[in-house]
Amino acid sequence: MSSFVIKGGKRLKGDIYPQGAKNEALQILCATLLTPEKVIIHNIPNILDVIKLIDLLESTGVIVEKINESTYSFTARDINFDYFKTEEYRNKSTSLRGSIMMIGPLLARFGKGYIPKPGGDKIGRRRVDTHFIGFEKLGAKFEFSHKENSYKVKGKNLQGTSMLLDEASVTGTANIIMAAVLAKGTTTIYNAACEPYIQQLCKMLVSMGAKISGIASNLLTIEGVTELGGCTHHILPDMIEVGSFIGLAAMTGSEITIKNVSYENLGIIPASFRRLGIQFEKIGDDIYIPENKHYEIETFIDGSIMTIADAPWPGLTPDLLSVFLVIATQAKGSVLIHQKMFESRLFFVDKLIDMGAQIILCDPHRASVVGLDNQIQLRATNMISPDIRAGVALLIAALSADGISTIHNIEQIDRGYQNIDLRLKAIGADITRVS
Repeated sequence: MSSFVIKGGKRLKGDIYPQGAKNEALQILCATLLTPEKVIIHNIPNILDVIKLIDLLESTGVIVEKINESTYSFTARDINFDYFKTEEYRNKSTSLRGSIMMIGPLLARFGKGYIPKPGGDKIGRRRVDTHFIGFEKLGAKFEFSHKENSYKVKGKNLQGTSMLLDEASVTGTANIIMAAVLAKGTTTIYNAACEPYIQQLCKMLVSMGAKISGIASNLLTIEGVTELGGCTHHILPDMIEVGSFIGLAAMTGSEITIKNVSYENLGIIPASFRRLGIQFEKIGDDIYIPENKHYEIETFIDGSIMTIADAPWPGLTPDLLSVFLVIATQAKGSVLIHQKMFESRLFFVDKLIDMGAQIILCDPHRASVVGLDNQIQLRATNMISPDIRAGVALLIAALSADGISTIHNIEQIDRGYQNIDLRLKAIGADITRVS
């Protein structure tokens, strides 16, 4: 197990480039299973979850060629279904939650799909009912084996239908879209997730020959086609990284420029940071954050305490709430952080309290933060990264703290952030990776 050793309290300065979007990459890579033709994907992030999924696809028979550090081609001409019965497949797929999105393409193209219950972050229950209810509405038969803890679906002749999703699940929407594009007839998906990464998936499928309308809305209409062809696709920059870097700059009082952020795809994220009093400027497609010595949390119009809460797109992504919570600890004022969509993502706050932050954990979903206004610096400490997003939030806290902190289990951070230590070093961070 590796760790980061961080000497905090240093101001950072310079340009930093966000990686390709992790959540988009996992969808797009699974979509390569929909065609026997070559698909070229640019701006793939070199992170653990994505590397694992590429390896899993290659093990199933997909021909993978690495063109350069961030560009690969995928040709899913022949798939080895015997591999899905092996212990190796079980071990690989259970370590990666994104593997669940292989089922939709496999079902659409081959009429069957199998996957053990996937893993991922330990952030409470993350049910997959939406995926399989959608498949059943398209005519597939679903089976869950408690003994094997695995899912199986079969459906040779999927039929288009109208469905209302019980939740706007991002991965569920992606999986159902990929199953529906090769179904016979027309499928309408209401209450579909509509975040930029779903939009990107739809645009990629359209370039492959799919017929999808309503892209960027929560009502998608899909006219099934008989086959899809190859394409070239470019992954967006990761909005979670962009938000993390804004928070890092504010928390450490640093002057940082985040390059090529695809600002039009950030949605409410910039406005949410401004609610915490953080000043920054959009310059072209870059975000320039000047040194924020103090930042003051706004109140609502009636003077009541600000609440920052997550919501399905175009609401605030839940993946950034950990970052908002951390940077609120050094703001002036108070804020309630309300994590509505997951139930265990706030349990890392005990580490921040140990560092001197003033936080009351009200329940698994809500934390009240009283900002220190940079009058009292956080204390360095030893901590363990529980998941990707909490891990990077703790990293931001450590970079701002007084003294030397150690973060263990950084493989969790590596799952979502590419060479984060090297990129932070390049702008002045004192961070060392140790085994």
